[in-house]
Amino acid sequence: MASDAFLSWANRTVLRPGTINLRLGAVRRLAYEASDCGLLSADLAAGIRRVKGVKKLGIRLGNWLTAEQANALWQAPDRQRLKGKRDRALLALLLACGLRRHEAVALTLDHLQQREEHWAIVDLVGKGGHVRTVPVPDWVRSELNDWVAAAAIDRGRLFRRVNKVGRAWGDGMTVKAVWHICEGIRQKLQSVEVGAARSATDLCSALPCIRRRVGADPISLGARFGADDRTLPCLQGADSISRQ
Repeated sequence: MASDAFLSWANRTVLRPGTINLRLGAVRRLAYEASDCGLLSADLAAGIRRVKGVKKLGIRLGNWLTAEQANALWQAPDRQRLKGKRDRALLALLLACGLRRHEAVALTLDHLQQREEHWAIVDLVGKGGHVRTVPVPDWVRSELNDWVAAAAIDRGRLFRRVNKVGRAWGDGMTVKAVWHICEGIRQKLQSVEVGAARSATDLCSALPCIRRRVGADPISLGARFGADDRTLPCLQGADSISRQ
């Protein structure tokens, strides 16, 4: 079969598994279209579509975020400020739509179109000149609407620079600026995590002293003096650690 012959040839070349599977997908699609046009029998087309791709081996490189880390990242900017609205919309678009930095800064309002009651980025030119259409979730569209309305953008590039007085200016932003936004938020979140870890360590070391001097259970003492549902579990965890 032609698809098997292609797969055998591809395995003998220096092509990577991702490239082979991409081209094999084009062969499957061609067989599907040929079957619909009556140029290929249904059985033969089904056989071509059943050909399995090449298994990808190895591990992913780089730093990969969990769902919780991704949510914390795009929700970190202050939505009350214009810069925060822009950063939230930008990060939401990068995370949910899988855009590269240069693709995000090149976006215009004309790219955002509604297709069959769903929003999408239409005719996006990406790496290697490939053109694709990317669906946009409703929550991302909501963040984009907040930014566009606050910045009063009605044409041109979607993301703009924001000056020190909180006003949008210029006709776009650079790829390096997107990197600085992501790096700044990452450092901010990391400093918060380090501060929380230090606070927990200090609390664990202080609880035995509280028991000796006050002569009361720190948890009941915390509830007595206004500890809420958010701080009590932290106090309970620190108390259990200090007892070990």
